[in-house]
Amino acid sequence: MAQTARRQYSDSTQDLAGGLVAFAAVMLAISGVLDLLRGIMGIAEDEVFLSTPDYTFVWSTTGWGWAHLVLGAVSIAVAAGLFRGALWARAAGVVMASVLLVANFLSLPYYPIWSIVLIGLCALVIWALSVYRRAPV
Repeated sequence: MAQTARRQYSDSTQDLAGGLVAFAAVMLAISGVLDLLRGIMGIAEDEVFLSTPDYTFVWSTTGWGWAHLVLGAVSIAVAAGLFRGALWARAAGVVMASVLLVANFLSLPYYPIWSIVLIGLCALVIWALSVYRRAPV
């Protein structure tokens, strides 16, 4: 009878992997809060953002504000799932970080520094959730 060999992970590897998920949860929560604030700024006060007359992805700053408000709220909810250790939250975290990354790239001309910071945070979240390995059962 053939036996299957399972790779055993050391405790330090598992601690690192668990730490990466916690790191991703914190970074996704921070990204969500920053996007939530950006959404509120876009809805409440259009003068905060730069004016870009010849931008390909023309959308009103109020429209961008609502989009960022919703994305920020969903990101915070996914971060809460990551804190609880929900399996669905890891996949949803990668998806939400990807969507936030694209949304911040598309709204880069309106608020460049904030967008670059959030793009970096989202890239860190995607990395941290992608390298996580579950403990062998």
